[in-house]
Amino acid sequence: MSKLKDTKAKLSIFGELWAFMRVRKKWWLGPIFLVFILLGLLIVLTQGSALAPFIYTLF
Repeated sequence: MSKLKDTKAKLSIFGELWAFMRVRKKWWLGPIFLVFILLGLLIVLTQGSALAPFIYTLF
């Protein structure tokens, strides 16, 4: 049960971010966070692969 509570607490940050953007009308933050999440996933998923040297040249 504790693991479920931990997961719920970690995912609540997305709910708070959504509420912030909705209330404050900061819709321009959405694409920025989406790009950060996609770049993070790209780095994590290609870690240790043959694509790693090509990705690191982007930064």
